[in-house]
Amino acid sequence: MNTKNLTLFKEKLSAEKVELETQLAGISERNPSNPNEWDATSGGMDIDAADENEVADKMEELEENSGIAQKLEAQLNEVKAALERIEKGTYGVCEICGKEIAIQRLEANPSARNCREHAA
Repeated sequence: MNTKNLTLFKEKLSAEKVELETQLAGISERNPSNPNEWDATSGGMDIDAADENEVADKMEELEENSGIAQKLEAQLNEVKAALERIEKGTYGVCEICGKEIAIQRLEANPSARNCREHAA
């Protein structure tokens, strides 16, 4: 892969990383014991524990945020791994067969680890 394309993909991945971290920060917070993990929150609104409806709403929101946070965290980990591959010089190479991943595939999914043949 040429340097121009590599720089372009690094910029795309860096921008995606920032966006994912911003989205995660809106519905979760970093785990203090492991800064690479995010724990979902139910928002900043204080509730009256005596009001069962408010408690139920907050629990529902926490459950929704947990599912969303898991998906965003997985995407973030894929983006970080792709950025690491750029630094190691292995970006754009299929992890299974060692062949170059098509530029079109990387344009559609810059964090792709495998060629189209081994995508499943």
